[in-house]
Amino acid sequence: MNTDLSELLSEFNKNIKLDYDLKKKNWFNIGGKTKIYYKADNLKELIKFLKKIQNKEKIFILGGGSNILITDKKFDGVVIKLTNNFNNISLLNEEIIIAGSSVTDKSLSDFAMKNSLGGFEFLSCIPGTIGGGIKMNAGCFQREFKDILISVQAINKSGQAITIPAKEIDFQYRDSGLSDDLIFLSASFKGFKKDKNLIINEMKLLKEKKEKAQPTRIKTSGSTFKNPIHQSKKKVWQLIKESVPLSKSFGEASISEKHCNFFVNKGNAKFDDMKKLIEFVSENVFKKTGVKLETEIKILE
Repeated sequence: MNTDLSELLSEFNKNIKLDYDLKKKNWFNIGGKTKIYYKADNLKELIKFLKKIQNKEKIFILGGGSNILITDKKFDGVVIKLTNNFNNISLLNEEIIIAGSSVTDKSLSDFAMKNSLGGFEFLSCIPGTIGGGIKMNAGCFQREFKDILISVQAINKSGQAITIPAKEIDFQYRDSGLSDDLIFLSASFKGFKKDKNLIINEMKLLKEKKEKAQPTRIKTSGSTFKNPIHQSKKKVWQLIKESVPLSKSFGEASISEKHCNFFVNKGNAKFDDMKKLIEFVSENVFKKTGVKLETEIKILE
């Protein structure tokens, strides 16, 4: 054991839990326990905690849990959840919003709408939080985080704070290239003045489009694979449809009937079931089309 757990418990007692169950903390509703679970209320406490564990532990930052598959085995490390002070949102000026990394994408979209700022409508359709959205350059309907981001404030796992301007980030499709060593704290975003009713109408339109095409209100983690933009002109769902029997399932892990790039926990699927389904689809697409798929969801093992 790398960290003195009794010392951690005495110093961070109300915000730390040992052997904490992660199953209910993600949209798939799959997963076991983590050795240490820490809720960071503010930056000062987070830095204190990081200095205490001195990078001796594997660290994973858990956002909204909308894009992750978690092992059923015990995660031998620390899962950090940013709360309270990381959930603030405010206007810097007429066109710039500052949002904490645990603000949900939908909350940012709603805040922009209330302040008559356009450019944020697409966020109303993305589950998850700002931190995760920046990390993976999340997007939909031809818009991505890179289109609105000005800068991101972060600390590394030793507790040093830095600001990274968006122009220095090498954004790619569903990737920011930013180090896993960074913990995002907040970010600033730029919109443009727009009539509130036009914003509301666009959000409504996008929501209808999404609900027609994608499964909702079920145990899923969104798009399983990234579109292979450099290898194929086809979307990933087309490649899956051509290569895999869509009725294929492992235990209660199955392919959504509504959108075959969405995998579903139909009841009490295990981590291994879902992982086998991901590997089965990936291998069959490669055999049939020669395209090597990359997962969009994060897998925590």
